[in-house]
Amino acid sequence: MSKFYSMLLLALSLFVDGWKTPTAKEKLPNIVLIFMDDLGYGDLSCYGALNYKTPNLDKLAVEGIRFTNFLSAQPVCTASRVGLLTGCYPNRLSMSGALFPGAKVGINANETTLAELFKQKNYTTGIFGKWHLGDNQKFLPLQHGFDEYFGIPFSNDMWPVWYDGKPATAEQAGKFRFPPLALMEGNTKIEEISTLEKQGLLTKRLTERAVSFIQKNKKNPFFLYLPHPMPHVPIEASPAFKGKSKQGIYGDVIMEIDWSVGQIMQALAANGLDKNTLVIFTSDNGPWYNFGSHAGSNGGFREGKGTSFEGGFRVPCIMRWKGRVPAGAICNQLSSTIDILPTLADLCQLKLPEHKIDGFSMLPILNGNTEYEVRKNFYYYYYRNDLQAVRSGHWKLILPHKGRSYLNQLPGENGFPGASPEDTVFPMGLYDLRRDPGEAYDVQKKYPEVVEELLKLAEAARADLGDNLTKRVGANVRVSGIY
Repeated sequence: MSKFYSMLLLALSLFVDGWKTPTAKEKLPNIVLIFMDDLGYGDLSCYGALNYKTPNLDKLAVEGIRFTNFLSAQPVCTASRVGLLTGCYPNRLSMSGALFPGAKVGINANETTLAELFKQKNYTTGIFGKWHLGDNQKFLPLQHGFDEYFGIPFSNDMWPVWYDGKPATAEQAGKFRFPPLALMEGNTKIEEISTLEKQGLLTKRLTERAVSFIQKNKKNPFFLYLPHPMPHVPIEASPAFKGKSKQGIYGDVIMEIDWSVGQIMQALAANGLDKNTLVIFTSDNGPWYNFGSHAGSNGGFREGKGTSFEGGFRVPCIMRWKGRVPAGAICNQLSSTIDILPTLADLCQLKLPEHKIDGFSMLPILNGNTEYEVRKNFYYYYYRNDLQAVRSGHWKLILPHKGRSYLNQLPGENGFPGASPEDTVFPMGLYDLRRDPGEAYDVQKKYPEVVEELLKLAEAARADLGDNLTKRVGANVRVSGIY
């Protein structure tokens, strides 16, 4: 055999080996999933942030893969978490928006969460942070596959405190009617988060619990889910980080989040887990722009949270597994939080749910093929079940709808919101995201054949999932949990 063919066979064998998932004899990998709240695409220094640094997250990107074309399931709290934990478009599960305290719905017990999936291989599972998938006990984490839960049951602004940090009055009914913000241990409220100062300690306390979880389970495979409540407003940093950035309290909060990531990475290394743990860092949606100095950056994309433009859906994502995931790689392929569940199932050889999911495995990307096409299409749903846009490759068609807009609205300051009208009329528009990521130039007249194909894609979405805008009922929608 010639030297050339010998080298070719060696290269092919190494390539194939790189695509293997763990065998029965190999130790199962640990998974750390860090999920931010309202962190914008441009809020990390490795994604272009200014006036503060995020060295631990920058190092995570240097040692792993940084995704640049990664979308949330929906641009709002509850829906985005449904998508992350089930691998489904949230409206497939009849879940939408942001659930208020006392909501009568939650994830149906028939659905399979990531935590429940990991139970197939006897993983220990823990969540430390914001849940927001129903606060009735039947919907809380311990009833959906988690062994430990320490955190808050819904968004940190759902409390009887006004924007200035003072107790809300009866005249401020929107806040006054909320119950106290509970800090939960398992199914039990252990204290109340009643002041901004207590909010400012949440990042530290959640991080300490996450580190403790790692230390306790270093000999067992574990799934650690760390959904930070911030930088969703109200924001506050602990005394150790207040005044540390050049961007005010928002920068301080992000710097403390970066510290938190550093603590997690140190704990993994100190316990000999660094080379057997996949760490994923991403966000639930884009920035809540009308909060001005207390909101983040959309990185130059259009609009923000609560919109179907890229500023609402496009989020940072970093995946790092030392020695396994290629270091310093950048992936520009379209992917989403709904692809995380099937990716982890593929990686850990877990059986997927029998019911339909919408995610696709990204494992080839983690194994080095950053040009692998995870998905061709994506549906941009918002509100209860409004199909507001569809995407195929780099083409995106905004469908006619009314919705939120921050454009030409003066943002608020010091924790107070500015205007963000929900009745802005958006006409149909075609955008080439390859050349126009800011969705500023409608090119539908130039590419009518692309519009026609994307309208067919929209019809497929409506047939499957429905569409309130066109009064369509989807054939494959499942019911949410109800009590």
